[in-house]
Amino acid sequence: MSASLALPRRALVALFILSAATLSAQTTRDPATLPVVLRASRVIDGTGRTLRNQDVTVQGGRITAMRASVGPLPARGIDLGARTLLPGLIDTHVHLGWYITDKQRLHEDRDGDTPDVSTLQRAGNAWATLRAGFTTVQSIGEADNAVLRDAINAGRIPGPRVLTSLGSLNERTGGGSPDSLRASVRRFKARGADVIKIFASKSIRDGGEATMTPEQLEAACGESKAQGLRSVVHAHSAEAVQRAARAGCTQVEHGVFADDATRALLVQRGTFFDPQCGLVFHNYLDNKPWFEGIGNYNAAGFASMEQAIPLAEKGIGLAAKLPTLKLVFGTDAVAGAHGRNAEELVCRVRRGGQPAMDAIVSATSRAAESLGLEKEIGRIAVGYAADLIATDGDPVAQIEASQLVSFVMKGGRVYRHDGARRTGARK
Repeated sequence: MSASLALPRRALVALFILSAATLSAQTTRDPATLPVVLRASRVIDGTGRTLRNQDVTVQGGRITAMRASVGPLPARGIDLGARTLLPGLIDTHVHLGWYITDKQRLHEDRDGDTPDVSTLQRAGNAWATLRAGFTTVQSIGEADNAVLRDAINAGRIPGPRVLTSLGSLNERTGGGSPDSLRASVRRFKARGADVIKIFASKSIRDGGEATMTPEQLEAACGESKAQGLRSVVHAHSAEAVQRAARAGCTQVEHGVFADDATRALLVQRGTFFDPQCGLVFHNYLDNKPWFEGIGNYNAAGFASMEQAIPLAEKGIGLAAKLPTLKLVFGTDAVAGAHGRNAEELVCRVRRGGQPAMDAIVSATSRAAESLGLEKEIGRIAVGYAADLIATDGDPVAQIEASQLVSFVMKGGRVYRHDGARRTGARK
């Protein structure tokens, strides 16, 4: 069984007292306005390049300079030693609102947890994700992510930058007519959604067949585009994936049953593709008591997920062999998987056969492009947000190093700093 469990309530309270103190101390030192130099012997820039012996200057929350390391490290500099500096990782599909209760069960409405407890658990998920090196996530499907998103993005609590759909659409929404789906998209936009989440197929536990018609998808994805929003579509069957691609939807999730013709269509239409390799499946299967008996989490559902694993692993490798397919990184991290996101990178490389550098690009610059943030995050380059992490070891040589994050900076603020040498600091 996974060691990742729900945080006890006292631990959550302590966590936020500590986090508040840390943020207060950072504000006092005003690190966002004073320049800081990060010295790294190895830099993976997010575009497929590896640079050696670089000084990266951060000021005002952004990268202001990059140059070869020469001479003594300036005062307040951070020497990362032999570690690898990367852009903050991006997970395009998580569920920050999902958590395991103190009763060791998946949280459901009316299970006895108060809104305060649920809020703290969600914030704990966000903190675990940030500490793991994921500085931006797209949390899709939950209707109540706005408060968490806004608190994190305003700097009131620690966590990754959050984009959220504030709910989802399916073939029955508003009665299911194209006009009603368009109206629902407009309502999500008015509520402040960053993206529209659409269910176009059944769950993998129910077989994954297509559920939305081409006309419904064209209405939902077309209206999303008209409103300046991206559309992310849950689709498992080849037919469901193809309908989403033809409808001009921005991104397709899962695609366990996608075939060669489907992947070719994704390339042709320029659709971003986010298949999963293993984390979400193994999280469910390794922790059945947390989920069993809830909805389609039953013997048949677990059997379907187990049967999907080899298809999912093979699908990663087939997708990675198409250089023009926009393969992006997303874990579908649910309760119990938050903070373990990099396990999916390991699966993609070790089980799926995706080249390690391409997997890293899919979780940095290409993921940023899928979010419409390609000029803001996902690269180590002058002008980009100072979302930076360091790993013990080189994840290109050994992808498992992506799980060994020991330094996290987001927007120029340091949220994790294990063992690096800081010069010029008072003792």
